[in-house]
Amino acid sequence: QVQLVESGGGLVQAGGSLRLSCAASGTIFGINAMGWYRQAPGMQRELVARIIRGGSTNYADSVKGRFTISRNNAWNTVYLQMNSLKPEDTGLYFCNVNRGSSTFWGQGTQVTVSS
Repeated sequence: QVQLVESGGGLVQAGGSLRLSCAASGTIFGINAMGWYRQAPGMQRELVARIIRGGSTNYADSVKGRFTISRNNAWNTVYLQMNSLKPEDTGLYFCNVNRGSSTFWGQGTQVTVSS
């Protein structure tokens, strides 16, 4: 099992920045991808950004150029730097980890962007 704890969410004005962190613990050996998803009220959960062992990254079109995903060398912490935030970025942000064929989710951290 992998336990994930997110932090860094909060309330920010449009144009502001936040940095989310997700710490992984438990059986973290073999993690091959880490990422962030978000879910707005009444909407489906969607991929925000993902980083894969080997270095490749994926971003939702809506966040390209504004958000940056990174991780530490131990592959037990993933970050999401969010700049130029917009009200439409509001949602519950979930950390996601893949280890082999297994997927693990955090509880989520709320991001609210006011206009």
